[in-house]
Amino acid sequence: MRLPRLPHGQLLQNPEALEGLRRDESHLVGLPPLALARPAHPDDLRELVRWAEGEGGALVPRGAGTGKAGGCLPGPGTVVVDLSAWPGQPEVDPRGPHLRAPAGCLLREVKAAAEAAGLFYPPDPNSWDQCGFGGSLATNAGGPGACKYGMTRAWVLSLEALMADGEVHRFGIGTVKQNSGPALAQLLVGSEGIFGLIVAATVRLIPEPRERLTLLLPVADWQGLLDLPVALVTAGLLPAAFEFWDPAVLELLRRHGPEEARRLPGEALALLEFDDPGCTSDPFLNRVLGALGPAGEHLQSATETRQREALWAVRRQTSVVLKERFPRKVSEDIVVPRTALRAFYQGVAQRGLPLVSYGHLGDGNLHVNFLAAGETEPGVLEGQVMDLFRLCMDLGGGLTGEHGIGLAKRPAFLGLADPYQIETLRSLKRALDPKGIFNPGKVI
Repeated sequence: MRLPRLPHGQLLQNPEALEGLRRDESHLVGLPPLALARPAHPDDLRELVRWAEGEGGALVPRGAGTGKAGGCLPGPGTVVVDLSAWPGQPEVDPRGPHLRAPAGCLLREVKAAAEAAGLFYPPDPNSWDQCGFGGSLATNAGGPGACKYGMTRAWVLSLEALMADGEVHRFGIGTVKQNSGPALAQLLVGSEGIFGLIVAATVRLIPEPRERLTLLLPVADWQGLLDLPVALVTAGLLPAAFEFWDPAVLELLRRHGPEEARRLPGEALALLEFDDPGCTSDPFLNRVLGALGPAGEHLQSATETRQREALWAVRRQTSVVLKERFPRKVSEDIVVPRTALRAFYQGVAQRGLPLVSYGHLGDGNLHVNFLAAGETEPGVLEGQVMDLFRLCMDLGGGLTGEHGIGLAKRPAFLGLADPYQIETLRSLKRALDPKGIFNPGKVI
């Protein structure tokens, strides 16, 4: 099989450059790709599509490789496409306010550009300081802030994407009001690159919050913590973030986590953040305490930047600590409605699922971990994971809250999702990518 010829970009074939492309942050390992392409001009993109069509090859988009579902792993006869050489940088238009950026830049660069203009781009996956902007779009990235601000999809005004005709097309316009039929840009957000390759995007911005209040909430009654997201919403309070650690994870952090974690109080623990105007005032704090009731008895507030950052550092390091202690663990990113949190954990107990959990309690996105997966028979582990997925779906939730389907969850998705939904997605794939050149074998 001949390889594409990029007139303006690079095509790398050395084994050292290709070997690292076989992994992301999932437990899966892909096949060695034919090459790594770094296009720098529309002609390069046209050549890649021509090559894939003519040679029966495929194009696999890859950003920083921080995904957890195997969505960027190469399969047979693939060229990995890295847009880090694509020209451009984040550009803020404060009149919008919005920001346009190429897919190849990092999400932290996008957030920094917005901040420099006194504006705010809310999507904040745990890997925000490492992940690619394009990857965050392709996976519809979430994070703690999704509790209040929603996921990446909610912020996209327009996309520029390479489609199967070899051309870059723009979907959407640079304004919040647009109603010209179904929003094709939204079809590409979260598609994991199976319909086309996102090249750039314009996202809306909002004014930077002027106040932030971070609250550490130790609780003696773990089960009581599960009622608090609904209690706050009912009281008219919507946190910018509502994170938690269950008793098992909290104890592991105390024993093996960073120094800050070893002093964390409570049987279980929550971390809440508010960014409403006036949230640092006593009346606002009193409203929060009233909504929390007895659970807020030992609440600790942090308004200084250093205190707040130390708390958030512990939260963002939780996954790292668990992986270091249990390198063969299996983690799943599931979601249940916040109204079903008690029912979820009751279901876990009834099924005897040996899991620990932490994550985004405020929006029901739970990171559950099977720590003993390495010592569990594969068939038994698979059954436990499928029981977990069925429980989530029975409660009105889903297989993943923010990490996507990729390769890792594809079998479960195909087995548990509505068959009509699967066939609709496949019909869209055939319509938009009739020769199957974009990221084949992922999602559907």
